[in-house]
Amino acid sequence: MSGHGGSAGGASGQRRPPSDADLSTSSREELVRLGSALDGVTIAHREDPFPVPGTRAEKRTERKIARWFIIAALAGLGFLAAYLFWPYEYAPPGSPGSRHLLYQLYTPIIGVLLGLSVFAIGGGTIAYAKDLLPHEMAVQERHIGGSAEVDRVTASAILADSGASSGIGRRSLIKRAGGLGAAVLSAGLGVFALGGLIRNPWKGGDRAALWVTPWRSDNGEPVFLRYDAEQLTLARPEDLDAGSIATVFPYKRSWSAQQAHDALRASDSPVMLIRLRPEQAAQVVQRKGQVDFHYGDFYAYSKICTHLGCPASLYESQTARLLCPCHQSQFDMLEYAKPIFGPATRALPQLHIDVNDEGYFYAKGDFVEPVGPAFWERRS
Repeated sequence: MSGHGGSAGGASGQRRPPSDADLSTSSREELVRLGSALDGVTIAHREDPFPVPGTRAEKRTERKIARWFIIAALAGLGFLAAYLFWPYEYAPPGSPGSRHLLYQLYTPIIGVLLGLSVFAIGGGTIAYAKDLLPHEMAVQERHIGGSAEVDRVTASAILADSGASSGIGRRSLIKRAGGLGAAVLSAGLGVFALGGLIRNPWKGGDRAALWVTPWRSDNGEPVFLRYDAEQLTLARPEDLDAGSIATVFPYKRSWSAQQAHDALRASDSPVMLIRLRPEQAAQVVQRKGQVDFHYGDFYAYSKICTHLGCPASLYESQTARLLCPCHQSQFDMLEYAKPIFGPATRALPQLHIDVNDEGYFYAKGDFVEPVGPAFWERRS
């Protein structure tokens, strides 16, 4: 290669571009030198930390770097195990065993393990670049214009030389450890991204989770309206003054303590029981097909905003408007909870309520439309 491309071209003193034949017969080292010269790159300093391969010091450095990637793999496996199998459902203080403690630790555990895996991948990569890559200082002059064929060929050679000089090809321990750590971390991130899609929301057909709520009663047993209190308290008409609201939840007398607790914490359970003022009750516009869903001045609507599912419970009694604090959607309680401001476009689902012979509120059926935000199959 020394006879090619290095000769001067006339009085200008500029290098003659090498021919295609010269490029095809040049070695990688020659192409690297040529590419550096053509790009105006000057290697000011280059030092290989381990000029003699296979020394004990080099092996110790490899093991140190491999430990980073092994830590990343172990932390990634721990993240996967915790994300898939750690108890994540809410458990109140005093739950049997350590359920409340395990629930409290779920988010910190997966956060620490995922962070440790990412940190270890970064630590191993930085350690490799610092301790095993050649220490090089290069100076390049900027130039204007596109790249010629010779520039593209030599750039490819320089990249290949960088990979060869890094020594990664002969460091099998680091390659295996790094590949393991990256693979486990990638799997963990994939599971994390797709975790919400693992559960089939349509399992159960007409009784799928998106269609029904704990207010449903299959055997005709009444579903009472209860308050969220330490002691079981069922809602009665005399509990509310005119112009006030209360949050209530479903309860069946046949439920076990665990079933009652689960219904109390279900995301689609909260209902607002509203007692309108007498003058407001006379102005109510009923929704078609739901004219008898109320009991006197009492109306019950889902508390879950139809925009993004926030709890809409800021009630202004003088105007009978309900405000969702997340995105300021407003619902008119005098017109079947129809949205009148903000991003929400659907009225809040109304619960059909009545009072039994004992004087307690109960639901005469589940909601007639899905609760919460829209989804593809929702028609209302």
